[in-house]
Amino acid sequence: MAIQDPIVEGLAKGWNHIDASQVSAPLTLEADVVIVGSGAGGGVAAEIMAEAGLSVIIVEGGPLKSSESFNMEERRAYPNLYQQAASMKTKDKAIGIFQGRAVGGSTTVNWTTSIRTPDHALAFWAKEKSVKGLSTETLAPWFAKMEQRLNISKWEFEPNRNNMALKQGCEALGWEYTVIKRNVAGCWNTGYCGMGCPVNAKQSMLVTTIPAALERGATLVSRAKVAKIEYHQDKIFGLKAQALSQTLTPTGVELLFKAKHYILSAGAIHTPALMMRSKLPDPYGIIGKRTFLHPTVLSGALFNDAINGHSGAPQSIYSDQFVWQNGAAGDLGYKLEVPPVHPILIASKTLGYGQSHADLMAQFNQLQVTIALVRDGYHPDSQGGQVELTDHGFTLDYPLNNAFWEAARRAFASMAELQFAAGAEKVLPISEGMSMLSSWPQAKKAIAEMTLAPLKTIVASAHVMGGCPMGEDPKMSMVNSEGRSHYFDNLSVMDGSLFPTSLGANPQLSIYGITARNATLLAQELKLKS
Repeated sequence: MAIQDPIVEGLAKGWNHIDASQVSAPLTLEADVVIVGSGAGGGVAAEIMAEAGLSVIIVEGGPLKSSESFNMEERRAYPNLYQQAASMKTKDKAIGIFQGRAVGGSTTVNWTTSIRTPDHALAFWAKEKSVKGLSTETLAPWFAKMEQRLNISKWEFEPNRNNMALKQGCEALGWEYTVIKRNVAGCWNTGYCGMGCPVNAKQSMLVTTIPAALERGATLVSRAKVAKIEYHQDKIFGLKAQALSQTLTPTGVELLFKAKHYILSAGAIHTPALMMRSKLPDPYGIIGKRTFLHPTVLSGALFNDAINGHSGAPQSIYSDQFVWQNGAAGDLGYKLEVPPVHPILIASKTLGYGQSHADLMAQFNQLQVTIALVRDGYHPDSQGGQVELTDHGFTLDYPLNNAFWEAARRAFASMAELQFAAGAEKVLPISEGMSMLSSWPQAKKAIAEMTLAPLKTIVASAHVMGGCPMGEDPKMSMVNSEGRSHYFDNLSVMDGSLFPTSLGANPQLSIYGITARNATLLAQELKLKS
């Protein structure tokens, strides 16, 4: 069956795409709006701006790929589609971070889980972070708009065995669980979403908003890294960028982008890092601070039957049983989900070496994995991390403190209880020194006594948020509640860096909905001025 490839077809009929690796001389481009980044925020903003009749340039550091490039092989997907070949870590190497780096950003490689911003988060932002106009009621039409645009709906098919274990465990224990909504159309249920969708079923920015913007005349510049924001007084007047080679190293060719308005959508690490490199005004020392990850711990479980966690929708069930149990500002809560179980992904997130690791991987097809995403940024002892500039780029300093480890211990216990309730024969908390546990009573005792520590306990994250928070009080925010800079008339931020805390939920739909609102308001204003 032939797979329709909207990227190949669009390029063939003349879309405006510049691969900066092929540019050999300095280049200046101008438009009404320049957008840095093409992920969840940049893609939505680009389509809305182009629909409004504004000229748009999208600048993306990664390459333009399409379904022709996606062959479901981890060895090719991670180096080609992820930041730092999917090996990015925090400053102390204690947390591994997954972020996309290609046109479409992380939406090209995420696992399609789509959840509206939780009521608890919105209420906390309104009460504690001076955010205005973002309530459950006011955002509902924007979420509905993006759910329709991206075909987001409840996964109607049977969960794969990996997710089924989460469901069965919740049912046995009387815990809450929810069927996940996914942004897919015509999904083949292969389970390889993290390697780029080879059949274009995933409704990522790569196959939806970016093509729609290009159809309306927008220009996409790929393999171009925006290095500096040029400004004078309260106006941005240009973005300086470097052309990147095929291997994403600078070629020495400089690019300059000029616009009436600039939108930063480079993500919650790169947007603050760009602002810091450019030395934008920051009188209250906010940029890059309070960056959140949903730091995540993992629990493996061996079942007698085949789990085959590499096959089928990666995520289709979650449990919020423990996320908000103690109130937003109480002890850190955690969301229970499962990840896809692919060989390299899991081998790099499990411990041991030699025979013990080989023994675990030999049981790969019987391995179920549950994850607990810790909700950070609400408790006074959960201040997240800080983006820092280095001689070679940036780093994220994210210390894991006692408040986190207390939540992690509770999470390990919940995951083990759930996995045994679902029928697991053995459970393995993924932390050095732990062995296979054969019963819930044994696991309960062992987890209560286990040592948890950075580099000893595996912690990972695919959710980066904060660092350029929104709000009406400049003492605690860089942009207002519509994403407009407090300091520059023609600068907006539209990505996950806006969030004043983590969400307690997977972030893509929150970015889509809030960006749709803010970009629409901005487009209306720019049209009135034009």
